[in-house]
Amino acid sequence: MFQEKNFFVYIMINKNNSVIYVGFSGQVYERVQQHKKKYSKGFANKYNLNKLVYYEKFEYPNEAIKREKQIKKWNREWKINLINDFNPSWDDLSHFLQP
Repeated sequence: MFQEKNFFVYIMINKNNSVIYVGFSGQVYERVQQHKKKYSKGFANKYNLNKLVYYEKFEYPNEAIKREKQIKKWNREWKINLINDFNPSWDDLSHFLQP
C-alpha cells in the first residue's frame, strides 16, 4: 500500500528562547525526538534545542530544502516574526507531529 511521504522545515529553540535552529527532515517527529534526547553531538545538542515552535509541511523534498535555505538566510527578527505568526505563545508543538 502506498504511504504518503511528507517533508518538513522546522524551527527548534532552547528553553530561554535565545537560540533558533532551522532544520529539514523527511521524518520530523523522529528528528525532533533526536534533538530532545541529544542524540547527536551537533549544534542542537550544544545549545540544548528541545522545543519545536514552528513547522511547515511539503510534498516534495526539493521544496522543503529550498524553504529551509531561505529561512536560514533570514535575520533573527524575521524568524521571530515567522514563529509569532504561527505559534504566538511559542508552545512546544512536537505533540502535533506524533506518528
